[in-house]
Amino acid sequence: MVRFVSLSSGSSGNCYYFGNERKSILIDVGIGARSIKKRLLNYDIPVENISAIFVTHDHFDHIKSLGTFSERYNVPVYATRRLHKALRHNFCIGDRLAGNERYLVENQLNDVDGIKVIPFEVPHDATQTVGYHIDFDSCLITVMTDIGAVTEDAVRYAGKACHLIAESNYDIDMLMTGGYPRELKERIMMGNGHLSNDQNSHLLRMCNHPGLKDVFLCHLSGNNNTPQRAYDIAKATLSAIGSQASLHCLPRSESSELFEF
Repeated sequence: MVRFVSLSSGSSGNCYYFGNERKSILIDVGIGARSIKKRLLNYDIPVENISAIFVTHDHFDHIKSLGTFSERYNVPVYATRRLHKALRHNFCIGDRLAGNERYLVENQLNDVDGIKVIPFEVPHDATQTVGYHIDFDSCLITVMTDIGAVTEDAVRYAGKACHLIAESNYDIDMLMTGGYPRELKERIMMGNGHLSNDQNSHLLRMCNHPGLKDVFLCHLSGNNNTPQRAYDIAKATLSAIGSQASLHCLPRSESSELFEF
């Protein structure tokens, strides 16, 4: 059994926990180290149990406390060489990962203490952004938190997952009629920004398979989306394609419920 908790999911910070009684990991550390410790304790999970951190990209809302957390708890940080180079030059990290840098090779199977991880590149306006396909004790999980377009790799690795965590950032009508400046709207929409509700539904149609058990909608915008809109569009898609997968919207700035796979 693998337990999953979203500790935060959105522009104010991103951090996801996966673990069992033997090993635990975080994907991204975009909220404070104290907040992570406090939120995990709500589920009786000691922060000292975290044995690895995987990084998706170098935007602040994903790495805010990466250096502090890794240094304080002596946790190794896994990322591609290209991403680690960017992290070393990031103002909030610098040399704080010294001794804890671990390298992953994209599009290859990497074994991290028995957890099998494949990082795959996705389009987003960071130095490099990756999704993760994870085999955690035969529990197959795919995570794509920031992705500007549905790519072949996104479909491929989402199509292998029993538990899919994928971005559903904005509602196109809310974005277009909202108060964002034109340049920011274009940045969000033009292929290297974020995935809309409709694009997420396209991903679900493309990757659907009988083994898909859970879909978690992540990184919802606080200004250009609502959980109800994101849920309704994804639910209609899952119903239309005959999927029996459970559907959940992950909260933006607080912890989700605890899920067991």
